[in-house]
Amino acid sequence: MSAQIPEVRSTEQLRQKWMKPEVITGSEILLRSLLLEGVDCVFGYPGGAVLYIYDAMYGFEDFKHVLTRHEQGAIHAADGYARASGKVGVCIATSGPGATNLVTGIATAYMDSVPLVVITGNVISSLIGTDAFQEADITGITMPITKHSYLVRDVEDLPRIIHEAFHIANTGRKGPVLIDIPKDVSAARTLFNPQTEPVAMRGYNPRTLPNRLQVDRLAQAIQEAERPFILAGGGVIYSGGHEALYEFIRKTEIPITTTLLGLGAFPSGHELWTGMPGMHGTYTSNQAIQNADLLINIGARFDDRVTGKLEGFAPHAKIVHIDIDPAEIGKNVPTDIPIVGDVKTVLEIANEIVQRADKADAWREQIQAWKADKPFRYRDSEEVLKPQWVVELLNETTRGEAIVTTDVGQHQMWAAQYYKFNKPRSWITSGGLGTMGFGFPSAIGAQMAHPERLVISINGDGGMQMCSQELAICAINNIPVKIVVLNNQVLGMVRQWQELIYDNRYSHIDLSGSPDFVKLAEAYGVKGLRATNKEEAEQAWQEALDTPGPVLVEFVVSKDENVYPMVTQGSTIDQMLLGDE
Repeated sequence: MSAQIPEVRSTEQLRQKWMKPEVITGSEILLRSLLLEGVDCVFGYPGGAVLYIYDAMYGFEDFKHVLTRHEQGAIHAADGYARASGKVGVCIATSGPGATNLVTGIATAYMDSVPLVVITGNVISSLIGTDAFQEADITGITMPITKHSYLVRDVEDLPRIIHEAFHIANTGRKGPVLIDIPKDVSAARTLFNPQTEPVAMRGYNPRTLPNRLQVDRLAQAIQEAERPFILAGGGVIYSGGHEALYEFIRKTEIPITTTLLGLGAFPSGHELWTGMPGMHGTYTSNQAIQNADLLINIGARFDDRVTGKLEGFAPHAKIVHIDIDPAEIGKNVPTDIPIVGDVKTVLEIANEIVQRADKADAWREQIQAWKADKPFRYRDSEEVLKPQWVVELLNETTRGEAIVTTDVGQHQMWAAQYYKFNKPRSWITSGGLGTMGFGFPSAIGAQMAHPERLVISINGDGGMQMCSQELAICAINNIPVKIVVLNNQVLGMVRQWQELIYDNRYSHIDLSGSPDFVKLAEAYGVKGLRATNKEEAEQAWQEALDTPGPVLVEFVVSKDENVYPMVTQGSTIDQMLLGDE
């Protein structure tokens, strides 16, 4: 039995029905406008301030809504949907606590440049500012973590605002937009005036075309470089620029690393790919950055987990930075050749003129030598399950073709290190904010976006408990996410830091009192399996793959395992702890 996932029904006949000019409520305007924007699935949780909106959904068969069990689950699911599909994710919550429960998810999307339209209800307009029941200034609270926000004062403005919100969320540097709708506005009636024309907003005109002279400078720098290296980030995926990037590498033959959010932007099996850089990146990637004479940043933001100590980052390199957000260029790392523009567009223009980096043959040989000498390593065991081995099992049995979501912690880094991604939008994780509780509900959204694909949610035993109630959605709707829990009975990444940096002072990290995850899954109506050794692991995982519906598999793994390599804070990225190899 497949997941009960809504069909996309945006036929011209339906569009004409939705665009019919008639007097309707603000709530009906909202639903019709969302459908006209191509929305085929909304995640939400009702409450008093949005009851008119939910009443409008009653009997509205064209509008598909998924009831989550917590507002945070709703926004993380919308986030996963957006990352997996490339479309705008949408969620709805009521005023006050419903709206504030979305804040972590909004910040998660903002940090990772994920397009969301977040719809909240508010108290009636005359009560705004009076501390009314379940009132919160959600536009004020979220101002630092949204691209833009609207407080709708007039129902006639609603079609325009919704149309603008989708435009803002999904253009330029993408991100979340909030629409706050007072209850009286959702109840008011007016003549529906659908908005379908291209949006033109004064003061908002993201630059997509680069300065051609800067692209010429890039091409010249490649010809002059002896040790060129590419750092590619999530911007490649968000722009749809992965094919243009592949062509750029084919023409220049420059080695490439992809950041945590950039995994899948370039095939992991390619000989010029060096793995992930930074705090838990490969030896090769970090050495290449530190020894490069030309570092080309394509759609990454020089995050501190990538750069390490800034004063010693890429000390020999001329820096090229390609990004659609001019605020990122030069923010952390001084830039020699800034190129502002859409990554896909910039690469397509560059591909017309770039040539092979002919002076870099010795450099390419050095890259291959580092890769051969210092791959990811761990000490395997036949007595206890090693988490790295489990991720390798997932990769081998799925041939790297699954959509993988993760929570945050050690398991996130092991998944990034040992699962090999060859396609964009196959890796979904909270990078900038590092949000525990993100992994499982984001997998639900990803599965809704791609019902035909295998979706694996990899979680730790800590993060799994933060949104475990969303198991109900999988059971009720038969959403076939395969939920992996790497249970080491401890807050693993915190324990690792306390071991290595805080002299083994283990403070408040014991999760041994956690629930029986198999029983927890079964309580929600989801099949639960457990494995404590390799034989059990292989059998349980194969059973999970053979089961058409959702399955949770708990892998009981080694408690003391650390993520290596590791660059401690305050160190340059070539000062790596390689661990016990």
